[in-house]
Amino acid sequence: MAGLNVRFTEEELAALRERAEAEGRSMQSFAHEAVIKAINEHSRLFNEAAEHVLKVSGELNRRLA
Repeated sequence: MAGLNVRFTEEELAALRERAEAEGRSMQSFAHEAVIKAINEHSRLFNEAAEHVLKVSGELNRRLA
C-alpha cells in the first residue's frame, strides 16, 4: 500500500494526537478519515461550482444566439 509523508508543526501534531486520543482512535485512522472527508468536500464544492458555471454559460449562450 502506498504511503503519504505529511509534515506537521509540533502544535498541529499535538492537536492531531489530542483529537485522535479524545475519540479513542489512532492518529493514522483519524488522519485518514480527515483526508477522505476533505477530498469528498472538495469534490462536492468543485462539482457545485461546475454545475453553476454550466448553467450560467448556457443562459448566456442562449442570450447571445
